[in-house]
Amino acid sequence: MTLKFFNTATRTKEDFIPLREGEVGMYVCGVTVYDLCHIGHARSAIVFDVLVKYLRARGFRVTYVRNFTDVDDKIIDRAKQLGKDPKALAEEFIQAFYDDMGKLGILSADKEPRATEHIQGMIDMIVALIDKGFAYVEGTDVFYSVEKFSGYGELSGRRLEDMKAGSRIAVDERKRHPMDFVLWKGAKPGEPQWSSPWGPGRPGWHMECSVMSGHFLGSSFDIHGGGEDLLFPHHENERAQSIAANGGRFARYWIHNGFVTVESEKMSKSLGNFLTIRDALHMYHPEVLRIFLLSKHYRSPLDFSKSAVLGLQAGLVRMYRTLQRLDQMVGPDKDKGAGPLPSSLAAPKKDSFLDQFVQTLDDDLNTANAIALLFEKVKEMNKIMDSPLDDSSKAKLSLERRHLFVAASVLGFLHEEPEVFFEALSASAHTADSGEVEKLIEERKSARKSKDWARADAIRRQLKDMGIVLEDGPKGTTWRYDV
Repeated sequence: MTLKFFNTATRTKEDFIPLREGEVGMYVCGVTVYDLCHIGHARSAIVFDVLVKYLRARGFRVTYVRNFTDVDDKIIDRAKQLGKDPKALAEEFIQAFYDDMGKLGILSADKEPRATEHIQGMIDMIVALIDKGFAYVEGTDVFYSVEKFSGYGELSGRRLEDMKAGSRIAVDERKRHPMDFVLWKGAKPGEPQWSSPWGPGRPGWHMECSVMSGHFLGSSFDIHGGGEDLLFPHHENERAQSIAANGGRFARYWIHNGFVTVESEKMSKSLGNFLTIRDALHMYHPEVLRIFLLSKHYRSPLDFSKSAVLGLQAGLVRMYRTLQRLDQMVGPDKDKGAGPLPSSLAAPKKDSFLDQFVQTLDDDLNTANAIALLFEKVKEMNKIMDSPLDDSSKAKLSLERRHLFVAASVLGFLHEEPEVFFEALSASAHTADSGEVEKLIEERKSARKSKDWARADAIRRQLKDMGIVLEDGPKGTTWRYDV
């Protein structure tokens, strides 16, 4: 099967044909570093981490670029609130990003530029846009004229004549069209600033990604990625200014991941459901979070709930229990931890497990179905181990375990020894209040005594959602964490 991606620009699933055979240039919009990253950031980072790992395992040479926005209104405002220097605040949250993403097993990009490192390149592009008639100067500010670019709106599927100044776009009477956007902002007192032909100031948000992607990948490259929330106006504006300044197609394939909600509501600090990666890591093992964030197709919305996460945790536990069993019955895997070698998935044996895995991820990076394949393979391996083993079946199990590790390494889990995983999982799972557990068990005991079986079953399900397993025996009911 040919590798295919859903291209946001064409709204169709297309064969992936890179500009240069065997090579892929990919740019993904990074974070604005004014706060800790939340689980929505984690989903995006994990999706593109898997994409890079998969492309490399399929034999491509990938240049992966992911930026940091380290100068922005949000950073400046937050620094004022905290009484900090904006540069120091940005650096603090860049380091926090590395700490959080590292715990989730997310690799650093090949190039990780910061906006403040490319100011001169942004000034040069703005000058080119003015010279070509796509931008105009108003005082110390410079604006992009969307009416001058005939393809404006094509990426997001919007018509310029239907657009209005939205909630994310400041209304400014100096604009010739409500959708015109700022390329250069004149400096206010006390703000970070750089010299320019239009006076001291700083670039607009959209400008930085156009310049940094072009610097490392050229005016046309293969893949541009990011969260769905960036499609408009950020990516639309990036595309418009890049093509106007440099020609070419800019990005050839646009890949956007869907939103993360919490208990069916949009994440918001005002609603009290804003979940940072650090918050989530206090509650769940990093590999549990990772498998959960990959459990739906990347373009689909994903709802974060305790029961949903624990459901995926149970599946990961079964995988690690299977690895324990394999160690006991077949012996340890001497290549454990090696992960997939370069090009390890370039030409899998036809109709094999790895061939199925490749076909699944070739179809628009369908990690949900890929995880289901791993679960099914684990089930098959346990079935073999339920019968007496001979040398042939042991050899088969050893090979299938190696293939399981290759596939899981692309997705980013099964990296730990089972005993280490279970110990860490127990530590992260011990968040349920033992007094609450005991109280519910007593309620269940009373319900069973009065033959209220519906209530007793409901309590068991409630405890299961809390990660608690009940074991009824002759001496009563005991409980343990589901690890």
